[in-house]
Amino acid sequence: MKKGMVISMKILYMGTPDFAATILLKLIETNHEIIGVVTQPDKQKGRGKVISFPPVKELAIEHKLNVYQPVKVREPEFIDLVRDMAPDAIVVAAFGQLLPKELLDIPKYGCINVHGSLLPKYRGAAPIQYSIIDGEEETGITIMHMDVGLDTGDMILQARTPIDKDETGGSLHDKLAILGGDLLVEALEKISDGTAPRIPQEDAKATYVKILNKNMGIIDFNKPAIEIERLVRGLNPWPSAFTYLGKKTLKLWKASVEAVNIDGKPGEVIEVRKDALLVLTGKDALLIHELQLEGKKRLLAEEFLRGNSIALGTILGDETEAK
Repeated sequence: MKKGMVISMKILYMGTPDFAATILLKLIETNHEIIGVVTQPDKQKGRGKVISFPPVKELAIEHKLNVYQPVKVREPEFIDLVRDMAPDAIVVAAFGQLLPKELLDIPKYGCINVHGSLLPKYRGAAPIQYSIIDGEEETGITIMHMDVGLDTGDMILQARTPIDKDETGGSLHDKLAILGGDLLVEALEKISDGTAPRIPQEDAKATYVKILNKNMGIIDFNKPAIEIERLVRGLNPWPSAFTYLGKKTLKLWKASVEAVNIDGKPGEVIEVRKDALLVLTGKDALLIHELQLEGKKRLLAEEFLRGNSIALGTILGDETEAK
C-alpha cells in the first residue's frame, strides 16, 4: 500500500461504558466497516434485579451491529471466533478486560487503544478522575498500540485539553470522550495510509491508578480543604465524596476552599450561612455549596438548610454525633 492512500478497514470494536459509546458513535460515522462490537456481559441492577445493557451494547443494537459478550476474552472459543472474523484492526476503549497475546496478534494493523490520559502518566482504570483529584492542570487522550502490559504500548497520537477549575469527573469524561473519538479517526487514517508513528513510552515516568470504589469517597477532614475539594469534583458523579451527619451518609456535590485560621476540630461546622456550610479541615475550610443527605434529593445548600437545622460545632464524619 502506498503512503497517503487511506483505506476502509474491517474493525472489531471493544468497549463498555458511556465513554466507549461516544467513541463508537464517532467510528460509526466513518467509512470503516465495524464487523462486530464486544462488550462486557449484561448486569442486574436495583432491587428488582432488572437486566441492564452496557451503553456500548445499546448503541450497537441501535445501529444493527453484531454484539458479542464473552465472560472472558481469553476463552479459546472467543479467540477462534475473532480469528475467523479476520479484523484488520481491533479498537479498544474502556473495555474492562486485558487482551491476551493471542488476540493482540490477530489483526493486521494490531490492537489500538483509546486511553483517557497523557501516557505514560495515569496508566490504569480511572485516569480521568485521578487527574482532577491530583490537581493536574491539563490532561488528554492517547491513541496507542496495545501490548500485553497495562497501557504500556507504543503511542501513536496525543491530544491535550486543560482541566477547568470547576471540572468534575463527569464533565471531563464527556470532554475526553469527544476528543478521543476525533483523535481515533485521525489515528486510523494514519494507520491505514502507513504514516502512523510508533512512539515508545518513557516507563520511568509512568504512574498507575487503581479502579474506583465507593470507599475512595470517604472524606478525611484532616486533609487540606484544597485536596477535599478536588476529591469532591473528581468523584462526581460516581462514586461521589461523602461524610456523615450523625449516622446518615452526607454526599458532597460541590464545594470551594476558604482560607481561615481558626482553632477547632477537623470536620467541625464553624459557620452556617444562608447558602453554604463552612467546615474546618486540616488546612483552611471547606465551603459546601451542594449536598445530599441519605434518602433525600441532591440540593443546593440554601435549600438543604431550610429543611435541616445544623448547629455550629456539629462534627461531620463523626457517626456518634447527634442527628
